[in-house]
Amino acid sequence: MTIHFNAFDMLVPVHQSPGLWRHPESRIDQFDQLEYWTGLSQTLERAGFSSLFLADVPGVYDVYGSSHHSAARGGVQYPLLDLQVLVPALAAATTHLGFGLTASVTYEQPYLLARRFATLDHLTQGRVAWNVVTSYQDSAARNLGMQGQIPHDERYDRADEFMEVMYKLFEHSIDDDAVIADKESGVFTDPEKVRGIEHESTWFSVPGPMLTHPGPQRTPLLFQAGSSARGQTFAVDHGEAIFVINARPEKLAQQVESTRAQLTDAGRDSSSVIFSAMVTIIVADTEAEAHARFQEYAAYVDTEAALTLFGGWTGVDLSDLHEDDDVADVQTEANQSALAMFTKDPSRRWTVREVAEFISIGGRGPTIIGDPVQVVDQLLEYQRISGVDGFNISAAVRPADFERFEQFVTPELRRRGLLPERPETPLTLRESLLGAGPHLAQDHPARRLARADARGPRADERAGPA
Repeated sequence: MTIHFNAFDMLVPVHQSPGLWRHPESRIDQFDQLEYWTGLSQTLERAGFSSLFLADVPGVYDVYGSSHHSAARGGVQYPLLDLQVLVPALAAATTHLGFGLTASVTYEQPYLLARRFATLDHLTQGRVAWNVVTSYQDSAARNLGMQGQIPHDERYDRADEFMEVMYKLFEHSIDDDAVIADKESGVFTDPEKVRGIEHESTWFSVPGPMLTHPGPQRTPLLFQAGSSARGQTFAVDHGEAIFVINARPEKLAQQVESTRAQLTDAGRDSSSVIFSAMVTIIVADTEAEAHARFQEYAAYVDTEAALTLFGGWTGVDLSDLHEDDDVADVQTEANQSALAMFTKDPSRRWTVREVAEFISIGGRGPTIIGDPVQVVDQLLEYQRISGVDGFNISAAVRPADFERFEQFVTPELRRRGLLPERPETPLTLRESLLGAGPHLAQDHPARRLARADARGPRADERAGPA
């Protein structure tokens, strides 16, 4: 048995642990320096991580206090750099590490986004994934020319059509052998092997062909993190690697089991889809040192910044409540699963103070504390109970906690044979994470779409399953 690990990070001062940017070991004030990210990528590759999974949001967290002030003051996912322009440099600095990139189907245009991902697939030699999100911020909607967010379920309906357009562009517009670069004939790309997708429907009109020839994976590996009922349906329809968050593994097991059953009902092989759970790890030589380190981290927590993060996730402003007030069950068009964790918990009522304390180190996921043996034991136990295949590791102090993972946890994982062996020839990210071929599985909905010109399957489809 092996376990896959992704590093869960973001091009910001504060990702999941508000206030920890002030810790003396933090170097995240260098987040706008290329050397910081190339160095982190090399650390992750040495540590055995499969990918660097980069979160993104298209707006400012301005719900708390109805202002951007607390986000700016606390560095709460602000300032925020553009992750996609960074990836070619990170790929050049590594050999095996993959890159999971968040991009919103609500605010991107499929025609141009498909070109961007195909370009990155080429430049990384197939080491790129797309974390498909619908976004949840009113600030993003307003700054991108809308009055407010598209309602939650409608965002997913629109996202389904967006994905249909992307699949037509990635999978069905250009043949594998279209680019021939024949100097004698003077033909670089065979025009007969390029076709428009002729898409015309509710939200998108895209008649023409894909701008870029297929990369090593054609469609990048598809991450998805939908946890609401509608979000889970979207994950079943599109996801290959599903990102899940719950501090309680027994609760997460219900979601994993339900999603796998839905995958089977949808005609997909449920074992071909992997689940990764978010975890924050605080590790040291001894258990006592690890717990002392956790207490040291707690001294740097920024409560207001934590509530700013909560407001950004959920669309709920807690600034007018007392710290001992309960967090009410309200309706929101933002991240419904993030809010439900605190408002629909049958075991307790959450106060404002308890919410802030809980998410201050590691966000909504569990925090594992201990020596290397204890950390790996806890990871295995969490995996056993929840049924996940791997973990998205979040760092409280960046990059120190990733460096400590390499120092303490990686040797213990390797001693137990829990990290996948890397081949000499680098694999695509789909091959690395799924243990399958470089292309989408034959039972994925993208492969079922009718070809625009009905001339039969692509060359790789004629050859059999990828």
